[in-house]
Amino acid sequence: MADTTGTGTVVETAHTEKPARSVRVVVLALMIAMLLAMLDNMIVGTAMPTIVGELGGLEHLSWVVTAYTLATAASTPLWGKIGDMYGRKGAFLTSIVIFLIGSALSGMAQDMGQLIGFRAIQGLGAGGLMVGVMAIIGDLIPPRERGKYQGMMAGVMALAMIAGPLVGGTITDHLGWRWSFYINLPLGAVALAAVSAVLHLPKKRAQARIDYLGAGLLTVGITSIVLVTTWGGSEYAWGSAMIMELIGIGVAALVGFLFWQTKAAEPVMPLHIFRSRNFSLMSVIGFITGFVMFGAVLFLPLYQQSVQGASATNSGLLLLPMLGAMLVTSMVAGRVTTNSGKYKVFPIVGGVLMSVGLLLLSQMDTDTTRLTSGLYMAVLGAGMGCLMQITMLVAQNSVEMKDMGVASSSTTLFRTLGSSFGVAIMGALFNNRVQGVMSERAGALGSKITEKSAQLDAASMAKLPEAAQDAYKHAVSSGTHSAFLLGSVIALIALAASLFVKEVPLRGAAPKPAEDAAGDAGTEGKTGSGAGSATASASKETVTEGV
Repeated sequence: MADTTGTGTVVETAHTEKPARSVRVVVLALMIAMLLAMLDNMIVGTAMPTIVGELGGLEHLSWVVTAYTLATAASTPLWGKIGDMYGRKGAFLTSIVIFLIGSALSGMAQDMGQLIGFRAIQGLGAGGLMVGVMAIIGDLIPPRERGKYQGMMAGVMALAMIAGPLVGGTITDHLGWRWSFYINLPLGAVALAAVSAVLHLPKKRAQARIDYLGAGLLTVGITSIVLVTTWGGSEYAWGSAMIMELIGIGVAALVGFLFWQTKAAEPVMPLHIFRSRNFSLMSVIGFITGFVMFGAVLFLPLYQQSVQGASATNSGLLLLPMLGAMLVTSMVAGRVTTNSGKYKVFPIVGGVLMSVGLLLLSQMDTDTTRLTSGLYMAVLGAGMGCLMQITMLVAQNSVEMKDMGVASSSTTLFRTLGSSFGVAIMGALFNNRVQGVMSERAGALGSKITEKSAQLDAASMAKLPEAAQDAYKHAVSSGTHSAFLLGSVIALIALAASLFVKEVPLRGAAPKPAEDAAGDAGTEGKTGSGAGSATASASKETVTEGV
């Protein structure tokens, strides 16, 4: 089923029925692992009130999420490099095992301190799940053929966001909060068994050692960034000594990291991958997509619950217009890319739709109907659907096969950091606007209501006087206006970046024999090896687009 080039590249022969079936089984197992990573926070978030009620430690509640996020972000680059150096399969299976151990321990936690520590273990494994999925798909499936699987990846993401709160609520109500973690075990076992049995990748053993100093500096830098975006404006004032110290530590660590990467024998994030114009542009676009997407996921349900009176129980369903449009658009983009080999149009169209969608969402007020807001969300979802998977595809196509892991982890990291900045910056803008409007409309009572938090749940809002409720609806409407208007401006940067993308031919088999005669680097070989031959040839080249 697989062949190995001199660089350790896996080559799949795509024209025999048995290998095709094997690839589909592997991809299915990978999607289950991807679902594990994405579903976990959604389920746990719903169970948190019950967890606090049993374990106590309300003052440490935020660390249950922060510990997981920090561990995931900090370990992501290291997992990618380990896969490149020592073999993708072993690294991926190890990350699944660590995630499952963390899940089992979290379910057995007896106090909040234990839960936070076990969530960090879970996050370490989760960092390798997403990177492993993307890198293995990058190894098995040529970029030209990878578009066929985009819809599946987008579907997993949509399923996690829609089903997460519903599943979390159901599990917590009927089985207890511990099963919010135990539910990962059977799913993870299926993924572990399928990947172990069906995925066949060559084992590697790099001579160089892991760049521990680089990994340490990057971890400190990422941790500082995430803590600044998590704590700033909530736990600590933006100008407080703690936030300033974290910014200083983060900047120093990242500067040291960049310097060391030019000296290390086997750098964690080799800087030469950024010489590719397309890779650098995809990093920027991925960052902004994460910025916009997670900001929208945070504020849209809040607006619909507070202003439009929607039920919080079905909060995932509130995002269905956005996620449905994202799924359909991603599938169309994938098919068109596979059939034509062209992809530049999608980042451009995605940038336009994302900017327009956010601008439309910023116009919502207290009188906007659910139908209207749903249409606006669909525009935003269509834009993100053009960008979500295309950014990874182009980034992977822009590096040599030996750097597939670090390319996948770097792209994932930029998207993760973008989401942290999006939630923090849009959240700060939202909170300031809500508090300002509440003071204007409800006076001292309004200031007191939003003194501790600008985001009220349904129970807290129901206790307010009618005049204060009306003021809060206007405040949330004004806050979402400011947040989405900022998002629209930021999305224009992604549009500008997409204009400079160079359409480099995708590695892999072309679908039509007529293209064989063109002598393209990604053409099917005439020896009958098809996609496998093309991939083997392309894997020995460095794809450069010029800076």
